[in-house]
Parts: sequence; structure tokens; C-alpha cells
Amino acid sequence: MINFEYIRASSVKAAVEALAKNPTGGFIAGGTNLIDLMKRGVTAPTRLIDINNLPLKQVEETSAGLHIGALAINSEVSANDLVKNNYPLLSMAFAAGASAQLRNMATVGGNMMQKTRCSYFYDTAMPCNKRQPGSGCGALQGHNRMHAIFGASDKCIAVHPSDMCVALAALNATVTVSGAKGERKILFTDFHRLPGDKPELDNTLQKGEIITGVIIPKNTFNKNHYLKIRDRASYAFALISVAAALEVSGDTIKKVSLAMGGVAHKPWRLTEAEKFLVGKTATKENFSKAADLAIKGAKGYGHNNFKLKMAPIAIVEALMIATGIA
Repeated sequence: MINFEYIRASSVKAAVEALAKNPTGGFIAGGTNLIDLMKRGVTAPTRLIDINNLPLKQVEETSAGLHIGALAINSEVSANDLVKNNYPLLSMAFAAGASAQLRNMATVGGNMMQKTRCSYFYDTAMPCNKRQPGSGCGALQGHNRMHAIFGASDKCIAVHPSDMCVALAALNATVTVSGAKGERKILFTDFHRLPGDKPELDNTLQKGEIITGVIIPKNTFNKNHYLKIRDRASYAFALISVAAALEVSGDTIKKVSLAMGGVAHKPWRLTEAEKFLVGKTATKENFSKAADLAIKGAKGYGHNNFKLKMAPIAIVEALMIATGIA
């Protein structure tokens, strides 16, 4: 780990200005991912700007929906009554992520900004276009069991590791950010990027911007489930996860929102499956048809070919549990 400068910011404006003065710096809050990256030599910021004193820890209902500050702690958001009662999908996703110790440190903004857990990204002796653009992708012909089946490119097949982000994508959240040019909002589904030719770019933040919060619009979903399939019961990243939120009246699906994790460089919305299910009866047969639509275009890379079979099964299971017909 190289020497770095450490400062504390007292306001969002001060944090943005401090980063502008040192573009090779970075923000730190819980540090649950950043410190690991620094220890391994994957990243080496020359200035760390501590943002823990910023007033961005709120979890409150507003006219626009639920407003969660970027510095709200994952475990506290998960346990919040507003979240549990009105946005249970998010609470479920938080509970499935990491370990209790990490959830007590990690922040909502940091969760969004975390890097892929691809082993080639973490091993500085191996080629990785995300870590070192132009060096190649070791996972393409290497051990790629955890890797993407959607939206990948010949430059990168890594996946985004977050559980929280899958739920926020399904809940149609919006990200609020602030920078030198002022404030702006980004649809959550547009926040993270697919790798394309620039896998080193994880998201659509502009240079010098900071996440200030997330807004989840009010919804009428009365059936929710977050399914996470992993190698062990806790502290493991998803092989595949499914966030399912539905409004069901009688046996009829009025609204549905679906997203998957562990399958792409970003949370992956299942828009074709959603369109198919609206107006349909909540049955296993319809769920299976929707799952078949959802995995069209999926591609395995050898070690992760099992995900092509696991994905539709997981979608059906999540929908059946959510609707209570499992």
C-alpha cells in the first residue's frame, strides 16, 4: 500500500472540491471494499477523502418515495420499519448480502460503487482490462465459473457483486449525485455500465461527482421475494440472484418487476419476462414461459455454462415463492 493523504470533508461541496484538487484521490466511508483493493495493490489513491461526517444518513419517506442517504448503513436500512413494511424486497436483499459485520460498516453509496470480485481483477499478476485497460481478459479462457452470461464483451465478462443493487434496479430507483456542475439524477438501471470496450468504467458518474442518495418511488407491489443462490449459506457472492416484485389481484398479475444478479456487469432487468407476465395468471406454467423469454441471448463461457440452466429455474422459483404458490 502506497502513502496517501487523508482528509475529512465537512460538506458535500467540500468533498467535491477536495476531489477536484486531486483527481487521483477517492472517497472513503465504510471502506469495506476500498481497503481490500488498496491492500492488494489493485487501486492506489493518493488522497482519501473521509465523507462519514456528511449529512447523508437519512432514511425517510417523501412525496417522491423513500429517500435513502448515501451514507446510510446497510444493516440499519435493512432493519428500518419503512423499508421492511413498504419496500420489503430491499430489506431481503440486504439480509442476503455479505456478513453481519460488513453490513454494520458498509454504506448504500459504497455498496453501489463496489468493484467486481473477479479473481483476475484482484490478482495484479494476471491480465485484466478492467484493472489495466488493454492487458486482456484472463477470465475469457480461464476459470470463469462466477462470470457473466448477459451483456459481456470480449474485453470483460465480470459481474457486479451487489445484492442491494439488484433490488434497487427492480424497484425502479433513482440515484442522486452532486458535482461541480450541480446536482443531477440517474435512473438506477442507467447507473452501472456494461463493459463494452471500456470495462474500466463501472458506472456513469462524471468526473468529480459524489453519490448523495437513492430515491425509491412508491409502489403497489404486494408480492416480493429475493432469491440468492450461492455456494454457501452466508458471506458468499451470488452465482445467480433474482429480485421479484409483483402486484397481484386475485390470481392476475397487474404489475411485475424482475432483476437478476450474478449474471452481468450490472443488475440485469428482465424486461421481456415482465411484459409477458402482465395480465397473466400467476401459475408455474406462465412463470416458466417468462423465464424462457428472460434467458434469450444468454451465453456461457465454459465453467459458467451451468448458469444457463440455473437462471430460468431460479426465476421460476423466485416468482413462485413471491406469489405463494411454491
